[in-house]
This record gives sequence, C-alpha cells and structure tokens, in this order.
Amino acid sequence: MLLFIARRILLMIPTLLVVTLISFAIIEAPPGDYLDAYVDNLISSQQHVDPAEIATLRERYGLDAPWYVRYVRWMSGVLRGDLGRSLEWNQPVSKLIGSRLPWSLSISLASFLFSYALAIPIGLYSATHKYSWGDYLFTFIGFIGLAVPNFLLALIILWLYFKGTGKVAVGLFSEEYQMAPWSFAKFLDLLQHIWLPALIVGISGTAGLIRVVRANLLDELGKPYVMVARSKGLSETKVLYKYPFRIAMNPVASTIGWALPALVNGELLASLVLGLPTIAPLFVGALISQDMFLAGSIVLILSVLTVIGTLLSDVILAWLDPRIRGAV
Repeated sequence: MLLFIARRILLMIPTLLVVTLISFAIIEAPPGDYLDAYVDNLISSQQHVDPAEIATLRERYGLDAPWYVRYVRWMSGVLRGDLGRSLEWNQPVSKLIGSRLPWSLSISLASFLFSYALAIPIGLYSATHKYSWGDYLFTFIGFIGLAVPNFLLALIILWLYFKGTGKVAVGLFSEEYQMAPWSFAKFLDLLQHIWLPALIVGISGTAGLIRVVRANLLDELGKPYVMVARSKGLSETKVLYKYPFRIAMNPVASTIGWALPALVNGELLASLVLGLPTIAPLFVGALISQDMFLAGSIVLILSVLTVIGTLLSDVILAWLDPRIRGAV
C-alpha cells in the first residue's frame, strides 16, 4: 500500500506541470494581454495614454517576452513560493488567494460532506426498498435535481429562505461579527450562515450521486454470491454490508477526484449571488482581464485539488475492494 501511494504521489508532479503548461497557454491564447485591455479602457474613458508609461509597465511585468518565457519565470517563482504579482489588483497573488481560499475550501468541504452524507443513505434506502413509495419519491426528486439547472435551484432556495425567514441571504457572518476578531461566538455565527451556500453548491451533485449509489448497489444485490449468502442464513444486514455495499461504493469513491475542483467551480454561482469573498469570482475576473499570474495560480490550486482528490480516490478504492489491494 505504501509503495502504491508513493507511486501515485510521484505521478502527481509531471501531471501538475503538464496541466499548468496547457492552462497557461490557453490563458495566453486570446489576442492581446492585460495592458492592451487596460489601454482600451483608458481610451474608452477618454483618458490620456502615455506610450512610455505603457512600455515601462510592459517591461516591468515581463509582458514583452514570449508566453513560454513568462511561464518559465512564473514556475521558477512558484518553486520558491512566489506566485507572482496580480496585474489587475497590483498585489501579490499569494495574498489575494490566501484571503479567499479558506472560504472557498470551507464552503466546498461543507458541500462535499452534505452531498455524500445525504446521497449514500438515500441511495442505500432506494436500492433495498426497490419500487416502494419511498424509492419512487426519491427517484422523482433525483430526476428533478438532474433536470433543473443549478442556477435555478439556487434561486429557488434563496426565495424559499427569504419567504421563511424574511431575510436576504448575504455573506457568511452577521453584521456584528463581520469585522470582529475570531471567537467561539463568531464561529457559531459562521456555522449558521455557511449551510446555505453549502446547500446551494452541494444539492446539484447530490441527485446524480443518489442514482449512482442505487444503481450499483442494485447490481451487486442481484449477483449469485449474495443469493448464496442469504441461503446460508446470514442476516440481511450482514449480507448487505459485508461485500455488496462496499463494492457498490467503488464508483462513489472514484468521483472524489473530480468532486473537489467541481465544488470550487460550483460555488461561483453562490459566491456571486450571496456576495461571498471566495476564489471563484476572483478567477473569473482574472480570466476576463488576462491577469495570467493570478489565473495561472488559481488553475494550479485547482489542479492540486484534482490530483489530491484522485489520490484519495485510489487509496479509498484500495481499502474498500480486496481485489484492488491484491493488485497493489
């Protein structure tokens, strides 16, 4: 098992390099760069444009070099712990991301726990009570969740919250705690607010996960080894959890790799609607303005989340399935 994990970790390094190289090239693909957009904004607002100043800025930020040279410079800084400087915000990228990443990870983690904690029991119930009223109800809700767009689900949830409480869901803290130092009371206030964006982000993936759990568990329960176990007089609980449930979790565990970055992407809508200081709106702004160091750093973080999620999926699969452990 340790050799298996070490081999996976070593494979993460070239994977991250290739992903960042391709992402940086895509960010640079549109014509022009950040300063071209900056000059266009100055001209449109009828402000004076000093060519000498623009040339100085282009040289200072290295925009006069080819994109691959800028990529090498950026990656060399990343290896030293320096993510570069944001052109749009004129601040260190590490400072910008550091102020927003904890909120994105908190919402994504809460959404992740919500999705799996809700989907696995419901999928288990639907598979063991096939064609019951409960199964039909959860199937109907699951199809609705798959069919309705995420943004519409978010608007419906926000409307229901407003009708139920009379308040508009904005931010992660109450007004009295926004600028207050951290305390246990502020942490409790955060818990009272974070569930709503976590619900909005997580509910879209829950419906599909329910269908995956139900389908795979039904497939396992129909196999001969389950019938043999029942014929030997084993209890239904032992028959269910000994092998069928664990094997049916394999596809669920394999989704962790793409679930982590997908949640960060999914919280974009919640962040824009609820006014949350997360990383997703920052990423969109960086792509629009071609702020390549900021956008590239966020892509790097999403790539790290992806490979870490894939590593977790592999480890969990090896733990769940004896056949995979044997192959390792």
